[in-house]
Amino acid sequence: MAEQQDNSLSFKLVYYGPAQSGKTTNLLRLHDLLAPELKGELMTMETQDDRTLFFDLLPLGFRAPSGLLIKFRLFTVPGQIAHDGTRKAVLSRANGVVFVADADRTQETNNAESFQSMTDNCHRVGLDFEHLPLVVQFNKCDLPTAVPEAEIRERWSGAPWPLFFAIALHGQGVAETFRALLTAVYRRQADELGLASEHGLDEAAFLAGALGQA
Repeated sequence: MAEQQDNSLSFKLVYYGPAQSGKTTNLLRLHDLLAPELKGELMTMETQDDRTLFFDLLPLGFRAPSGLLIKFRLFTVPGQIAHDGTRKAVLSRANGVVFVADADRTQETNNAESFQSMTDNCHRVGLDFEHLPLVVQFNKCDLPTAVPEAEIRERWSGAPWPLFFAIALHGQGVAETFRALLTAVYRRQADELGLASEHGLDEAAFLAGALGQA
């Protein structure tokens, strides 16, 4: 459930995946793409062995017609296994997740282990994984060693989650992935939160507000 305070509603969105898959790059490109009035500063903590020590945080927000402030807090988790406790802490109370996989064929085992880690950690922190809004992104699709898109689609054909292909460094696929996550989050929580009935936010208005579109 989104966190609701006096006149604001806060959604926690988490980018999960193996080390160096492009989670931070997704947030950097989103920060570039989104309207200035929507976003706060992107905060990043880095170490030598992994881009993210604790997390990146990108805060976004807009007002519904009712005056309700809709806030999004976008986090990344550290990819290194040594930071699993931190990953659980960041994942806790998430309203939606993007799993960022590395399309490089040499990273297939790391992707699989990280996805299993995400599944396990969701259960450990009390998230309903079966109903969690989740989007899967394969990043670095421009690499010469990348697994072909058709092969990935075939492997994931039985999965229930939206699948996107990205070159996050150049912004390709970043906004599309985020839009799909927002759509899944809206459809999961809109009725419970009265977004349309009480606050005048149908799905299109919710997406437009979050993405800074008129």
